[in-house]
Amino acid sequence: MDGVVEQALGMTGELLRAEALRRSFGGRMVVDIDLLSVSRGEVLAVLGPNGAGKSTLFRILLLLERPDAGRLYLDGRAVVPGDRQAALRLAGVFQRPFLFAGTVEANAGFGLRARGVAGSELRRRVDSALRAFGLSELAAADVRTLSGGEAQRLAVARAMAVEPDVLLLDEPTAGLDIPVRRSLREDLERAVRLRGGAVIIATHDPADAFALADRIAVMEGGRLVQVGVPDDLVLEPATPFVAAFAGAELLVDGIVETMEGGLVQVRTAGGTTVWGVSAETPLRQGEAAHASYRPEDVTIVAENAATATSAINRFRMGVASAVTTGALVRVRLKGTLALTALVTRRSAEVMHLVPGTTVEAHLKATAVRVYRAGTRQ
Repeated sequence: MDGVVEQALGMTGELLRAEALRRSFGGRMVVDIDLLSVSRGEVLAVLGPNGAGKSTLFRILLLLERPDAGRLYLDGRAVVPGDRQAALRLAGVFQRPFLFAGTVEANAGFGLRARGVAGSELRRRVDSALRAFGLSELAAADVRTLSGGEAQRLAVARAMAVEPDVLLLDEPTAGLDIPVRRSLREDLERAVRLRGGAVIIATHDPADAFALADRIAVMEGGRLVQVGVPDDLVLEPATPFVAAFAGAELLVDGIVETMEGGLVQVRTAGGTTVWGVSAETPLRQGEAAHASYRPEDVTIVAENAATATSAINRFRMGVASAVTTGALVRVRLKGTLALTALVTRRSAEVMHLVPGTTVEAHLKATAVRVYRAGTRQ
């Protein structure tokens, strides 16, 4: 039977595949995953909050920890912890980089020397890895002199130098200052695209996932709640939890009042009605529900402006605050419900979007996702 499975897996293009993984600690299920796979040349992000089980899954996939149940396949072959042949095809970088005493160059070549690589090939790979992460000028430096960002770059460079079939990165940008995080993310994006193998990134930062990954697996409470390409998570989030990670915000809690033409009308406790699209079927009249939206989908127009719009949801609101974030202004609106909108600086100036200004907010029904109340978490 295993031979049949392995043969089938080898034909799918999958490089690493996990089936029915279960791992618990102290009676609490930490990893409960039916299926997760990554293909050659693909970058997969496992995205979730702290405590979601990402680090445990990371250690299992890296063959450092044995699951209570389940199977792992590497290139179609079943593998387990202690399988040295499989371990040599994997490389991992933990959130807190561990560096050996010595120079940057010596650290970058450690994994290669352990695999018997020497001479000109060793030098070529080390030089390439250091260059990819902007560390060439620090080759002779003692690792004790490195900053946190430089140490993390070196740990990733050392792992990539061995050219593993599967590279696993645990929170690669966590704990770094924003400019350093952005720079490392850009270097990672370039470097991983030059590889022929697969990359798995475990992260709590949506920016890492959306910038680097071909697919994103959202993890909550040890389970995968949605797996898809980034656009899937933004446009078709399966739950409010996924929507929040994709940048959406909760709009209202209320009761489903009616369903018409594929749209759902939710009435809030304050009597305001909001139209949206059902994220799950079937929703029933009288059922408790909540809805989410993305701030960039909210359009702000001047009060009483004669503006053509197809938006069903229109609310007269007051500006509560307007905070500049880069090229955009994040505007919080208050009224019979609360909304947040993102507008350009120019728009904020023209409409005089300061606290106290009265405006009209438009939000298309197709931009609102309505969920059954029990799926909030």
